[in-house]
Amino acid sequence: MNATAGRIRIVACGALAHELSALRRSCPTIDGNESVFEISCLPPELHNTPDAIPAAVEAQIIEAKAAGERVFVAYADCGTGGLLDAVLVKHQVDRLPGAHCYEFYAGSEAFAKMADEEPGTFYLTDFLVRHFERLVVQSLGIDRHPELINDYFRHYRRVVYLRQSDKAGDSEQAKEIATRLGLHYEEVVTGLGDLAQATQQWLKQRGLQLVTETAEAVV
Repeated sequence: MNATAGRIRIVACGALAHELSALRRSCPTIDGNESVFEISCLPPELHNTPDAIPAAVEAQIIEAKAAGERVFVAYADCGTGGLLDAVLVKHQVDRLPGAHCYEFYAGSEAFAKMADEEPGTFYLTDFLVRHFERLVVQSLGIDRHPELINDYFRHYRRVVYLRQSDKAGDSEQAKEIATRLGLHYEEVVTGLGDLAQATQQWLKQRGLQLVTETAEAVV
């Protein structure tokens, strides 16, 4: 079989790399030794400049299609204001559902309920908990000017940690973040949420099936 025949490329936000790797390990193989899809992760820092996401994703799509690969995009809208969807329509490529990763982890209905209950909610995922210093504190300059916390978070009332895994220490770290921000803390166990379901459905439509039990075992 040709090395690229039937292969799939998941073009993903780097914030989803760990979870998508778990899904990849549960996939069938080609010729018994090669995963049926590869993951091309873009830097999570692109979320600080979401207008750059569509072009970065499009470059990956063009490269993958030139190699004869099928493409799925593991981004939500992610603040692009519909510009990412315009790129995907152009190339006839599907993406994850929802406006952002918080929605597809929690599920659209549950997320809408949380947002209605308290609009002033700062959401955390496993990735954000583990990289909070780099992506939030350093990126926003809080490490150099701690007083900026009050400016950035003055309109927030709570932290909700949407937890994907049961890795030791993550909940404690999330609670420390909430304390640091001076916000009420809540935790919701989501697992992979619609990330797993949407990816599995897309692969199934192409004749592939994930091993759900393995895919859910994210640590």
